Order: sequence, then structure tokens, then C-alpha cells
Amino acid sequence: MTTQVWAVVPAAGRGTRFGGPVPKQYLMAAGEPLLAHALAALLSHPGVAGVMVAIAENDADWPGWSDFAGKPVLTCTGGDTRAASVLAGLQALPESVRADDFVLVHDAARPNLPAVDLGRLLEVGRADPVGAILAAPVRDTLKRAGDDGGIDRTEPRERLWRALTPQLFRRHQLTRALAEATASGIEVTDEAMAMERQGARPLLVEGDECNFKVTTPADLARFEFELSRRG
Repeated sequence: MTTQVWAVVPAAGRGTRFGGPVPKQYLMAAGEPLLAHALAALLSHPGVAGVMVAIAENDADWPGWSDFAGKPVLTCTGGDTRAASVLAGLQALPESVRADDFVLVHDAARPNLPAVDLGRLLEVGRADPVGAILAAPVRDTLKRAGDDGGIDRTEPRERLWRALTPQLFRRHQLTRALAEATASGIEVTDEAMAMERQGARPLLVEGDECNFKVTTPADLARFEFELSRRG
């Protein structure tokens, strides 16, 4: 592997779908917040140089890390949306991260990223002019519902993938894509969507299904079970 990359982790959200007073990135699993597990998965990889975490203004839950796994952890103030937080993180990266350098973006509440998947993403994505994302093929049968809750039809699942993170793009290209989506009033739900709006075609790199996002109490229990299996 050649040069290392920096990662941006948007962590300014309140996790309203999960419920409860604590944002989900700070929920505890095996004595550590989910965010710590996500940072450990990133920073334990030799290809990652450091992380910029976009946190909420006056975030009382932020543990104050300045380094993690022996690598730098920096913070900036995020925004009201994921895209705004990622954009703030990209703009706050150290000057050593050049405009055409690749940058990872990873969910704060996606704590179970396998090192082998991260390595494959870095290898494949940096060999492409646009970049790449981790993703998983859709394996379930998909139904389209009507307004009354009945099934209108079955949708073909061939060529359909579920987007995961990290996602890997060049700093300047992603910054421009997110800024233009915001200016157009488009709320992008992941970085690849912003790049697609620019006419780019990021690569899909198949990742393990275990790299799930914690959005419900059942997801948190699943992650705790995964941790217990590791011993």
C-alpha cells in the first residue's frame, strides 16, 4: 500500500430513529461507545492516517479524544444533515491532505467494519479515477407496495446493491459534489449519490453483511453478540 488516507466520520446526528436521550454513536457496547468501535476499525488499519470527526455544536457526550490507536483524531462542528457534516469534515482536514487525495467517509454508528473489507476498498478504489464504496448485493425478494399497503408487484433484485460505508473519493471532487447538491436543495443520503449527480460512476466493492449500521435496539444487541463471539 502506498500513501495513507484520512477519514471523515459524521457524528453530529441525534439518532432520533433509535430513541432515547443519548445519540446512538455514544451508546455503549462492551464498555465503549459505538463511535469508539468505529474509530478503532478505521485507525487500526495501516492505510488510514487519521480521522476528522464532525460533532454537534456543544456536544456534551464527546469524550475528548485527540488520538486513538496512536493516530490523530481531530474534530470540527458538523451540520444539521449528514451531507453538511461530511462537507464540514472535508473542509476541516489538515492542509497535508491535498485536493486530489482520496478520503474515506464512514458512519459513526457502523462499528463492525472488517479490516479485510477496508483494505479491499482502499486497493480497488484508489486504482479508479472516481473511487468506490463498500456495498452488499440485495439478496431478499423486493416488493413494491401500493398506497393501500398491498403488493403492487415484485421488483427484480438483479444488479441491486445496498450501500455501506466507508466510501472513498477524492477530497476536492467530493467537496464539490456535496456543495452543489446542497446548493440545489438535494438531500443526498450518501456520498456516492452526490458523486452520481456529477455524472461519476463509483465502483462497487462487495463487503461483508456484518458491516451493518446500528439504527435500532435490535441492531445494538446484534453488535454486542458479535463482540461476544470475538471473545
